[in-house]
Amino acid sequence: MADSAGDAFPDEAETSFTLHEYIEGMEAVELEADLVLGGDDGKDCTYAGGYLKRQAVFSCLTCVPDGVAGVCTACSLACHDGHEMVELWTKRKFRCDCGNSKFGGHLCKLCPEKDSENSANAYNQNFKGSYCTCGRPYPDPEAKEQVEMIQCSICEDWFHEDHIGLNSIEEIPRDEEGEPLYEEFICHKCSPVCHFLKLYPDTIWASGKQNLALQTDASDPNVMEKPSRHGNTEKHENGALDHTVGEKTSIGNDSTKAIVVPEEANLGSSSGSSCKLGMDVNTMPAITDKSEPFFMSKGWRETLCRCETCSNFYAQRGIAYLTDKEDSIEEYERIAKQKREKKLEQQQGAATNFLNSLDHVQKIEMLSGINDLKNEFQSFLESCDTSKPITSEDIRSVFENLAKKKKQRLS
Repeated sequence: MADSAGDAFPDEAETSFTLHEYIEGMEAVELEADLVLGGDDGKDCTYAGGYLKRQAVFSCLTCVPDGVAGVCTACSLACHDGHEMVELWTKRKFRCDCGNSKFGGHLCKLCPEKDSENSANAYNQNFKGSYCTCGRPYPDPEAKEQVEMIQCSICEDWFHEDHIGLNSIEEIPRDEEGEPLYEEFICHKCSPVCHFLKLYPDTIWASGKQNLALQTDASDPNVMEKPSRHGNTEKHENGALDHTVGEKTSIGNDSTKAIVVPEEANLGSSSGSSCKLGMDVNTMPAITDKSEPFFMSKGWRETLCRCETCSNFYAQRGIAYLTDKEDSIEEYERIAKQKREKKLEQQQGAATNFLNSLDHVQKIEMLSGINDLKNEFQSFLESCDTSKPITSEDIRSVFENLAKKKKQRLS
C-alpha cells in the first residue's frame, strides 16, 4: 500500500482540462445516455404503447425484491426516485409493469390504470441484479477488477468474456486495437437454438469465418470434404445435380456432427416458397452436445432467409424477431441518434427564435452577459489552486463577481 494519499494519487494535482473539453465530455455522456434510453425523454410511461419492440427497462428491488417486474424510463424517474434500481439496458417486447399487482398496491403516478400483469413479459436473473453463468452482480463488489461483459442477442443476459465457453478470451474476434469485430453475440446456452445458422455462408461469422463454427477435417472419412466455390457438383441417380456438400461442424470440445451445407446460397431476397438455402431447414440434425458461442458479422440478419418454411421454423423456436430490423441494437441506436438530432435542432430553433424576439438593446445586454460569464470563468480557472477541490463557495464567488460587474455596467 502507498504511504500517503499523495503517493496514491500522484497525478491528481496535474489533471486539468479546458472548458471546450468539458463541454465535449458532457455531450459524449449525453449521447451515451440517449443511446441507452433509445432517445426516450423520460416524461411519459410507455405502457400505452404495449409490448414495444425494444426499450430501456429498469427493475426496482425496493418495490419488488424478487425481481419479477420491470419499469420504463419515465416511471423509474417519477415513481421510483431514491429506490434501489437495476439498470437493464434494453429488453425486447416488454411492457411497463409499474403499479400493477406486483407492486403491492402502489399505483403508477404516470399511468395508474394498468392490467394486473403483463403476461407476455419475460424476466431473467438480470431483474434481480445477477448476470452471467456465475450469477454475480455488476459492478461486482467482491471483484478486484471489473471484467468486461457482453450481451447475448437471444436471451439478453450479460456474460463475462471468460465465462462463455471458450478456451481463451483471445478467441473473441477483435482487431489489433482490441475493438470487437463482431456485431452481435449469441451465448453458448442459446447457440443450439440457432444452430441452423451454420447452414449459411461463412460471411455471417465475424472475421469472415468463425473457427469454432465451421471446420473441414479431411482426415475424417465420415465427413465429405468441402470443395472450392467452383468445385464439382454431385449427381443423383435421377440425374439431378446437387449443389450441396457435407461439412463437419464443431459442436463441442470432443464431438462433431456432419450437416448439409449449401455450396452456393442465394443471398438475394426470399419470400413465399423461394428459399435462400435451397433445402428444408427442418431436416437439419438435432444438436445434443455442448455448443460454443457465436460471433456474428455486421448485417448478418439481412442474410437470413424469410421464406415461409424458414419463417415458421424461427417462430416455432421463439426467435422470429431475428428477421425484424427494429429488434437489433444497431437499429435501436440509429433511431435514438435520429431522435437526438431532431431534439438538438428543436433546441437550436428555439434559441434562434428567442434571440430574434429580442430588440437591439436586449441582444447587446445578453451578449455582454455571455462575454462576462466566459471571462469570469476563464479568470477563475487561471487563478484557482488545482491541488485543491472546487467548492460551492468558489462557484458562489464567481456569480457574485458577475452580479457586481453587471451592476457597474448598468449604473
